[in-house]
Amino acid sequence: MSPNNNIKLLALSIALACSNTATAEEQQIDRQQVEQSSSVVKTQGEDKALEKIVITGSRIKRDSFSVPTPIATMGAESLNDAGFGSLSDILFEEMPQVSEGTGNGNSQSSVQNTGLSTIDLRELGESRTLTLIDGRRVVSNSYSGNYVSLSTIPKGMVERVEIITGGASAAYGSDAVAGVVNIITQQDQEGATFSARGGESTEGGAREYTVNADYGTTYDNGKGYLFVSATYDEEKGLSYWDRKRAQQQDSWDYDTDRMCNVMLTANYDPDTKSAYHCMRDIDKSQWTSLSDSIPGGVFDESSSAKPNSGFWYDGTTLRDDWQEELHGIDFNQFTMLKVPDKDLSAAIKTEYEFDSGTEAYFQLQYSRNTSRNVKSPESEDECDAIVTYDPNSNQFGSDCMGRIPYDNPYMPEAIRDKASSKGVKWDRLFTEVGNIVNSNERTTIRTWGGLRGYIWDDWEWDVSVGYGKFKQEQTRSNEIYVARVKQALNAERLADGTIQCKDEQARSQGCVPINLFGEGSITPEAADYIRANPSITTDIDQVTVSGFVTGDLFELPAGAVASAFGFEYRKDTQSVSTNVPNGGVTFNYVPTFEGDVSVREIFGELSLPLLKDAPMAKSLSAEVSARIADYSWANTGLIQSYKAGFIYEPIEGYSIRANWARAMRAPTITELMSPPRGDYDSFDDICDGVTATSTDAGHDNCRKDAGIQAAIAAEGTFEDENNGYSPNSGNSELFEETADTITIGLSLAPSFAPDFRIALDYYDIQIDDAVSSLANEDIIKFCYASSMEFGDSNEFCRDIKRDEEGQIYEVNQRVINTDEIRTKGYDIALEYVYDASDYGSFKVKADWTHVIEYSITSTGPDGQYEDLYEGYLNTDIFEDKGAISLTWYKNDWRVRWSTKYKGAVEASRSRYEDWQAAIEKNNERCATGETTCIADPEPLWQGALPSVTTHSLTVNYSMELGDNRTLSVYGGVNNLFDEKGPFIIGGSGNFDSAYGSGVGRFAFIGAKYQF
Repeated sequence: MSPNNNIKLLALSIALACSNTATAEEQQIDRQQVEQSSSVVKTQGEDKALEKIVITGSRIKRDSFSVPTPIATMGAESLNDAGFGSLSDILFEEMPQVSEGTGNGNSQSSVQNTGLSTIDLRELGESRTLTLIDGRRVVSNSYSGNYVSLSTIPKGMVERVEIITGGASAAYGSDAVAGVVNIITQQDQEGATFSARGGESTEGGAREYTVNADYGTTYDNGKGYLFVSATYDEEKGLSYWDRKRAQQQDSWDYDTDRMCNVMLTANYDPDTKSAYHCMRDIDKSQWTSLSDSIPGGVFDESSSAKPNSGFWYDGTTLRDDWQEELHGIDFNQFTMLKVPDKDLSAAIKTEYEFDSGTEAYFQLQYSRNTSRNVKSPESEDECDAIVTYDPNSNQFGSDCMGRIPYDNPYMPEAIRDKASSKGVKWDRLFTEVGNIVNSNERTTIRTWGGLRGYIWDDWEWDVSVGYGKFKQEQTRSNEIYVARVKQALNAERLADGTIQCKDEQARSQGCVPINLFGEGSITPEAADYIRANPSITTDIDQVTVSGFVTGDLFELPAGAVASAFGFEYRKDTQSVSTNVPNGGVTFNYVPTFEGDVSVREIFGELSLPLLKDAPMAKSLSAEVSARIADYSWANTGLIQSYKAGFIYEPIEGYSIRANWARAMRAPTITELMSPPRGDYDSFDDICDGVTATSTDAGHDNCRKDAGIQAAIAAEGTFEDENNGYSPNSGNSELFEETADTITIGLSLAPSFAPDFRIALDYYDIQIDDAVSSLANEDIIKFCYASSMEFGDSNEFCRDIKRDEEGQIYEVNQRVINTDEIRTKGYDIALEYVYDASDYGSFKVKADWTHVIEYSITSTGPDGQYEDLYEGYLNTDIFEDKGAISLTWYKNDWRVRWSTKYKGAVEASRSRYEDWQAAIEKNNERCATGETTCIADPEPLWQGALPSVTTHSLTVNYSMELGDNRTLSVYGGVNNLFDEKGPFIIGGSGNFDSAYGSGVGRFAFIGAKYQF
């Protein structure tokens, strides 16, 4: 071995001995661009010069088509033509491998994440999708996980987006289990650009504006490069009043006695003791879904369905003929279909090459996101439980406002005459306090700088330091201070006729008595006394120090062995603070907690050319890489990630690639350390439908609850009306999860069709000891219907809380290491460019993804069980998704027609399985000749949802104005035929975010001026 090679190996040994490893900025190289299987083929008129680029998935110097892991790319042209303002929306709509993360269409009820803009690869979770900027880890935009919001990056800054799906942890470390989204920023753009874009749904609503300005230039005789960019983006949102479908009331169920689909109406049937009627016997005008939380209040309600069930105020008039589905209020009117938000982002980057050949680089990014979600005024349903916290004992508890005392001086005598000595139950909307306003303001600063250069003539090195700071300030205005309402209800009338709070201490603290009887009865002083404006402040800091070297180690007969070695040190610090008063407020309680983690990593990567220009082997190369990470947490072992793969080209233009990767993911700070955090998640109570004699699984244990027994005695059956409250809890016993990923691909680029390429890639991802949580239904089942004893000794029963009426008001979802998550499927990508001479040129691009399996295997009290998730809308896993586009280029014109497809799905896994169980029981009754047999049971309504196809059209015209000035004008229509997706039971306004949240046809227009 030559002395020079000895020096190289010694340097590499020193690099590997360093205390850390790398997710540093990826190697930048000069090369002829070679587009891979799902990238954009170069078209007429595009620059084919050498350009500085970043290759996702490797730091070794080579083109992206020569790596064994499939990579998908979207360039600036495709990003512009997609017609969406949000980068996450573009990727979600245009790339079938990408699923929706958190966005304005699905975060309406979120305490923490409203205003985020994230994506999810393979539906494996946002925390398993690592988002990078120029190959670099950046600070998270949420304490919920490692969520990088794409709205924090100026749009003019983005040159292209590269996505590697599966098995990227060896290159990038923990969190890259599902893959990597790499945002590549502008590298060499010169001159100034100003662009503006606006759009709106043709039916009204969902208006958007985007303004962007950027400038790039070289300086000091070309030694330096400077680029600055800024974007302002605003989305106005979409409301209940913008869509007729949103205003259609519905409360659906499947009646297992009548074996028909039923809908709630205002017509109570004493024979069935229900207001639910078979849908075949009614029309849509009779459907109802109203709430008893009305502005004037409902008092001593005896039934939610029967007529004449209590006192209520019609305006200011007291009546005693209350019926919820006749006199109630539609609460859907307070839920936005899409939440409005505003984004301001700016960035500056510079590079400078010294005379020595060493290059310095620096980048600074700033963003400010604000979202304002106006919701309903706070409402109370008799005794809605809220979470309380005692800082002295560090204990959580619960409380409620309780009944109005029997001797309350505001109580009308008509109500008092029929009231219990325990007081009066009540429901009311606190309109006098005001609408709840959930405001989020996020500020993100990311900066990094470093040096790179060459050693030994042809080895490249890079060292850098990065810092990220994220701060979120959330205020939830016009909540209710529960303890103060209790104090204000406990009032007395003095001899002079004035009314005061009974409690002397409460009076000394400003207690104002409250009158709940009638609209406008709460005085401004009382409203001020009970009003709470709780806030949550999140601070996240990230420091990184990283470095790597890359170059050729030695020569083999087929070529040089390329390598990369490096290190990274990373420290993440997080704190969440809440100013919720000790007595508790009507708020998703998020407790104060903090934590930090330090990570030291080293990595190495080799590319081995095995054959070249041999018989039946145009080329054969292999790749191996490894990463070892040491986390500061005691329960987390040494995180080890490995990858091995090959790419084989038997003849030119035809290649086979395969890749195996082992990835580990350490738990996040929140997953490990968070106390219960308030959240809502719909679930079905196993005790729904319990009667005195019912024999369904778990019903014997359900009847042991006093509240359920009381409901059976009063109504004959217990009906589930849970509030969906399901807080999330961390778990200090968590340990790392391990994923194995296999990808096998075939790519064809035949020489007889030089502008045609097709690729097929199969993937299989299996995550063992996956950090997850059990479904609410499983927690309830393990309490009431498993081999474990029912009661406090059962850990699952301890996670369930019921109120005095038997209704579940809390199911605690603890994070655990479950057995296995597995998904497998295949992707197909096709591209073809046809030159039609005088008629211009055409480009066809098609992508298809098929999910073969998505399953979660868990262990319960009675052994392992498997849940299948593919093909269900409520899990957002479509078995088939596709996108195809046809673009025509001629001179200064570009016209693009695109089509997106989502396959048929079942609406809900649990709903479908419950219906199947009901069908099986009915078949058994029919087989034994029981009179309760229904000979012709109805199929599940809205169970199977049809496939949905949407079409879009974009037209772009560019004109040269002289003096290096160019003006481009573009416009188009997304969802040309106004396809809003199927009617979704329980969706926001009967829409679903997977189908666009009801936006429908969307027209946009924009212009870009370059000079």
